[in-house]
Amino acid sequence: MLAKNIMIVEDEVITQRYLKDILGQYDVSVIKTVDNGTDALQALKDHRFDIVLMDINIKGAMDGIQLSKNILERQVLPIIFITAYSDNRTLDEALAVSPYGFITKPFSEKDIVIALQVAYKRFLAYEKQESAANEKDSEHQIKINQHFNYSLTSSTLYCDERPVKLNSRQNILIKVLCKNINNTVSKETLMVSIWQEEDVSISSLRNLVYSVRKILPDLPLTSHSKMGYSIESISFND
Repeated sequence: MLAKNIMIVEDEVITQRYLKDILGQYDVSVIKTVDNGTDALQALKDHRFDIVLMDINIKGAMDGIQLSKNILERQVLPIIFITAYSDNRTLDEALAVSPYGFITKPFSEKDIVIALQVAYKRFLAYEKQESAANEKDSEHQIKINQHFNYSLTSSTLYCDERPVKLNSRQNILIKVLCKNINNTVSKETLMVSIWQEEDVSISSLRNLVYSVRKILPDLPLTSHSKMGYSIESISFND
């Protein structure tokens, strides 16, 4: 059993073709190939992938490990690393991202297929577990719109039923706004909730809101001039 939609991030054309030839023998619907981080991030905006084959050494400013961290900050997605390097430093950096697999070059068709099967099976088991947890606390969820739900039980924002990875301050911002859904929360209240006793300027809050909007452009996070912010839920208008 292989994933239906797979993205390959690989800078060597020959390796790209070899991987596409392998996947082409199986029931894979989408095989997207890119050779750099910028194109990979754009592809993730344009398509929904089930798994990513990620070479560590790619073109551009980001290497495969940095790109993976960037991706995982935006969504939960299984990533399998491919690399010609097997030194301890590279392995340690790659393992810190918690990949679903690790393939060293040169590799065989069997290596790729087994790695994809194992990774996808693990990910489906993870999603099943998450789904069961979501059903359990469904009575404590706030439906924001067709894409977003917020769990009051686990203090987690979900996008298309997948948990959204946010940093601690972004999480607090979303938590406070969702607990006050459809109501404007003052800037002062948000700043105290997020930074506690720290002395910060209003620009820190603006920057934090901007960072959330950049990650989640479809989240209805609304600014209210000179007042504060709110998240608007369609469920209140049904």
